[in-house]
Amino acid sequence: MANNNNNQEFYLTPDGLQKIEDELNYLTTTRRKEVATMIAEAKAEGDISENAGYDEAKTAQGFLEGKIRELENVLKHAKLIEEQNGPATTVDIGRTVVIREVGTSFDEEYTIVGSMEADPTNGRISHSSP
Repeated sequence: MANNNNNQEFYLTPDGLQKIEDELNYLTTTRRKEVATMIAEAKAEGDISENAGYDEAKTAQGFLEGKIRELENVLKHAKLIEEQNGPATTVDIGRTVVIREVGTSFDEEYTIVGSMEADPTNGRISHSSP
């Protein structure tokens, strides 16, 4: 999702921003508790040096904390995309464009979004796409 550049701006629609906030809330409240319970249960089994359940729980905790840091960084550097309406002379982030291949009558509609929300099969193209 995010790269190592901690100063990168992440362009998000209001819906995309809400999804990130919701995911972060779930991970920091519900999922952290679940992983902590997994670790506690694995410790209760005794010797942790050869305890696969403990190793798995600690690995899950590492991935979880990494994901939380990643989402916090995204929110810290989020730039909200405002939907742009009306006629335009350029294609820009926040715009919806209609494309028709020469010689056809089939229109394709795409909204230009940040790379985190890109989903070409659902008509959402990244502003950084060629």
